[in-house]
Amino acid sequence: MIQSILNLRTKKIAPEQLFMLSVLIVNGGNYIYNLILGRVLGPEQFADAAVLITFLLVLSFVAMTFQLVTAKFSVLFEHKVFQDFITKVYKQAGIVGLLLGLLIIVFASQLQHIFNTSSSVMFIIFGCGVPLYFLMSVNRGAFQGKKAYKPLSLTYQAEMLSRLLITLGLIYLFNLQSSAVIAIGIVLSFVFGMFPFNVKHIRFKKPQALSQDYSKQIKRFFLLTAFYELTQIIINNSDILLVKHYFESYEAGLYASLALIGRMVYFIAWMFVMLLLPAVVELKKEGKETASVLFKYVGYIAIISALIVLSCLSFPELIIKLLFGESYLAMAPLLWKYAIATSMFAISNIFAYYYLSLDQYIPVIFSGVFGMLQMLLVVFYHDSLEQVVHMQIIAMLCLLTIQIIFFIYNSKRTRLKA
Repeated sequence: MIQSILNLRTKKIAPEQLFMLSVLIVNGGNYIYNLILGRVLGPEQFADAAVLITFLLVLSFVAMTFQLVTAKFSVLFEHKVFQDFITKVYKQAGIVGLLLGLLIIVFASQLQHIFNTSSSVMFIIFGCGVPLYFLMSVNRGAFQGKKAYKPLSLTYQAEMLSRLLITLGLIYLFNLQSSAVIAIGIVLSFVFGMFPFNVKHIRFKKPQALSQDYSKQIKRFFLLTAFYELTQIIINNSDILLVKHYFESYEAGLYASLALIGRMVYFIAWMFVMLLLPAVVELKKEGKETASVLFKYVGYIAIISALIVLSCLSFPELIIKLLFGESYLAMAPLLWKYAIATSMFAISNIFAYYYLSLDQYIPVIFSGVFGMLQMLLVVFYHDSLEQVVHMQIIAMLCLLTIQIIFFIYNSKRTRLKA
């Protein structure tokens, strides 16, 4: 089915539409993966699985720095300059991935203690796959920047399908339900996610040094992106890890199911972010206005967010029953509230990535400040899961408000200069 979709002739479906359709399929597959784990494992065991899934999300945000840097400069660089650039990025990504993987392996026992997991083996297995994930992200960044959406779609589908089939195969065929099985499925999915791999992007000879001007551009954008992805990690994952630390496994498992459903809007928003960055960079390169692209994607996310929040408010128990089962019904009253928090974060994210594409760092700082605020609010106010959700709503409302104010102020200042 997926292959037939990808083989549609380009005159019938635009590459961007193909990629959006592919992302919806990938997100749907990832949801099925998480939902089946939640049903099969139950709240307490699912809490361990949720830690691994959260580690995967954290890893994806860190590696996204390399992917976005590769994507942006794949638009700007051509021919030999691009070859030298991409070879250098692969080398740096491999080194960073190796160091992070070793850190996770070395401190596996400490991670088990901090997050109250049943085993440290799952962290050791996960750490072995980290370097591969970074190389996979650079490969995707090259496809993204060149707008090669068909191979980009295939890499995401290969990762999703392999993780789903391998993990569920081990669980159902061999009746294995340990956290190590989840880790094995995740690591093996990185191998499949490497395909298709564009060998032409690799030069085995030592690349020539880039000009000082190019190096400054790359370094500046890399640092900006790295800082912003750090804020993404804090905002998008700190709540699950803090809940796992402060609450019992049963409550942490319930919260993990809530977070998975409520974050649906964020994962959909990510699809638009992937299209936004190369579009804005290309328009800026051509000297054209870029605000219309921002308005288009903010409009899409606002409509989708409103529909999801309304659904969570109207049918919370039905949604949780269908997705996770009756064991998780205690989270029904909080579902629409969590969806509001993630909706505001998703819209704020579009603003931040827009300015990141334009090399403007102030919105990135805003995200960092309010990401830390969210984490601190949860650290100091966590008497109940409801209070944890309320703290996130407060932080994300402040973030969205300041992003909108900055956009209005910046637009007026730009018009006055013109």
